[in-house]
Amino acid sequence: MTGTPRDVVAKVLRAGLAGDAETFAGLMAPDGYLEWPYRPPGAPARLRGRAEIRRHLTATAEGLIRFGEHRDVEVHETADPEVIIVEYEARGTVVRTGAPFEQRVIAVFRVRDGQILSYRDYINPLPLMALLTPEQW
Repeated sequence: MTGTPRDVVAKVLRAGLAGDAETFAGLMAPDGYLEWPYRPPGAPARLRGRAEIRRHLTATAEGLIRFGEHRDVEVHETADPEVIIVEYEARGTVVRTGAPFEQRVIAVFRVRDGQILSYRDYINPLPLMALLTPEQW
């Protein structure tokens, strides 16, 4: 694979918005991982490897929220050329009700040789938890 870390991160964010699990998983290193340090109860903490990431994204593609855009995207390159930090607001629609949904995100990526080794997605879990009943937690 080719592309700067910034290019690869832009591609994975576009694939996430498009619900393109195949492209998203293909940008991950074979043993790369996707992690949510802060998440609603019951959500996975970490997915490892392309197959597991693809399976999860495919299974949840039509889940609670259909994301439509990222706003106020700020990309921060770090002293480590493999690490990119992205801040943004994810906006979409609650599938069940059609209500608007907004969530602030900070994501930390490690990209090497055009593949994502790690993607730590620091979402704010509170907006998601507000959509779920305690039985769904």
